Amino acid sequence: MDYNNIKVTQAAEMVQSFITISRTLTKFTLQNATSLGLTLQQMGILNTISSSPEIMLKEITNKLQLPKSTVSVNVDGLVTLGLVDRITSGEDRREIHLTSTAKGQELSRKSSQNALSYRAMIFALEKIPEEDIQFLLQIHKELLTHLHDFKL
Repeated sequence: MDYNNIKVTQAAEMVQSFITISRTLTKFTLQNATSLGLTLQQMGILNTISSSPEIMLKEITNKLQLPKSTVSVNVDGLVTLGLVDRITSGEDRREIHLTSTAKGQELSRKSSQNALSYRAMIFALEKIPEEDIQFLLQIHKELLTHLHDFKL
């Protein structure tokens, strides 16, 4: 890469900007999870299960884009904590559905209420004109479309 090329410099700035924003939001989300006694992955999995009762492990891996082994280990931890129950399907005993316990639902509700990353984003967006926010969202969608079109 020729870092004297303006296109390369712009690309580097964009990538670095997205990485920095992502890390900042992740830090807020991690604070939320930690305050509830959960890991970041456990909180994401618990919230997914709470919002989709009787979801299967494979569906969680697809929704959260996490390896099956990672989801499985974290679900085991959530079961141990009494936050999630495994339910065997009446139709196919090999199918295991996951559901939140009352304790898990309560923790998920607290997670949503606290949602530091959303609160921080709301705080930041309140300082930006609405038309700029809409333009930014439009540009992000376009950028994502073009990134998906990129072929290696």
